[in-house]
Amino acid sequence: MNEKTDQDKEEQEASMIKLFKVKEKQRELAENSNGKPPVKKQSAGELRLHRDISELNLPKTCSISFPNGKDDLMNFEVTIRPDEGYYNGGIFVFTFQISPIYPHEAPKVKCKTKVYHPNIDLEGNVCLNILREDWKPVLNINTIIYGLYHLFTEPNHEDPLNPDAAGVLRDNPKLFESNVRRAMAGGYVGQTFFTRCI
Repeated sequence: MNEKTDQDKEEQEASMIKLFKVKEKQRELAENSNGKPPVKKQSAGELRLHRDISELNLPKTCSISFPNGKDDLMNFEVTIRPDEGYYNGGIFVFTFQISPIYPHEAPKVKCKTKVYHPNIDLEGNVCLNILREDWKPVLNINTIIYGLYHLFTEPNHEDPLNPDAAGVLRDNPKLFESNVRRAMAGGYVGQTFFTRCI
């Protein structure tokens, strides 16, 4: 009889411990969620990006937006409106895709606006050294945006993605300026049509 009572006690204790653990887990979930689903843990890349965005110091000609809402910081758009140079008055939108291992991998940046530019091809690929071989984890989103802005104030014919535009810039800057204006106003440059971006 004593043996059975001891066994019953052990089973009852084990059952109480299980119940306690279940209740503890439920309480923990309730505290963490406040009635909402549990929050997904942020990756190191998301944490770093959050810091970069909170520390942005953009020129008045640049702005950032999150088309997918505040829950998707890893994909955003930057709009650049140059106020000097060949591209003065234009509106150029870039998409940024940030890797979960950011800053150890550079963001993927594309120009959504079709632009006549020696350093941006017609598919929107951008030739900016800090997005490729010169990327270092100490660089940040602010640095990239300033780099993109610089492409519009100082286009570089020596490192082209659009060799035709680079050749015109190098050999005939007045014709280059005319081509940029025609493209931004919405029209053809050679065989390529550009939609209005001013």
